[in-house]
Amino acid sequence: MGRLHVTKDFWIGALRTEGPAFAAAVSEAPPETPVLSCPGWTVSNLTHHLARAYVWTRTVLAAGTTSRPERHDPEPPAGLTPVEWYRREYDQLVAAFEAVDPEAPAWNFAPQPKKAGFWPRRMALETAVHRWDAQLAIGAGEPVEAKLAADGVSEALDTWLPAGRRIHSGQWHGVVQLTATDAAQEWYLRLRGEGVALLDTATILDHDDHRARAQVTGTASDLLLSLMGRISFDALGVAGDRQLLDGLRVG
Repeated sequence: MGRLHVTKDFWIGALRTEGPAFAAAVSEAPPETPVLSCPGWTVSNLTHHLARAYVWTRTVLAAGTTSRPERHDPEPPAGLTPVEWYRREYDQLVAAFEAVDPEAPAWNFAPQPKKAGFWPRRMALETAVHRWDAQLAIGAGEPVEAKLAADGVSEALDTWLPAGRRIHSGQWHGVVQLTATDAAQEWYLRLRGEGVALLDTATILDHDDHRARAQVTGTASDLLLSLMGRISFDALGVAGDRQLLDGLRVG
């Protein structure tokens, strides 16, 4: 299946849930608490990373061009704790998304139309995954909501992989089927060497060879977290050629 039909309002709504949940989680942990799902990072590093991602997104939107703006990652402002800086940038990002026209020109890293509507989706999902990271650091990880997580699976397949953002390099050949048990959603993905094609099951003809060499079944949240390198595919239901799954990890 293709991408779910969702709108800017859906992603802003998700951001309004995930952003405060992230802030609450990082507020509970000492800044130097390790983030187990992001090796080498502390809670402070994670908070700064997400605040900088918000600054960068607003920079892209403000540029109003399909060309990539020059990026400068700011240092945390003097006098603000990491979570105070995060909350300030979060509020400004939500305001920017509410005001932006999704059809306005805006650069993105993917082989997709260079429009502002790319960014509410990207930041809602970035925040959701990092909220999970932050909660894991305090031993309280909650799954990503099913519809948002299913859209995150689609983003990994229609954005990250076509943009060449795999964690591992290599050559993979075969069809992989992903099934979200709680979202009535499935995806077929054909891997061809370094290339990838997301198959639309509604248009596959009877004579097309779309037999999956690997099948992965789980909740939408677990599928997303596996694709993003947070949990092992072994925690899900896996059948067939396990090695093909290494070609799906992004981040």
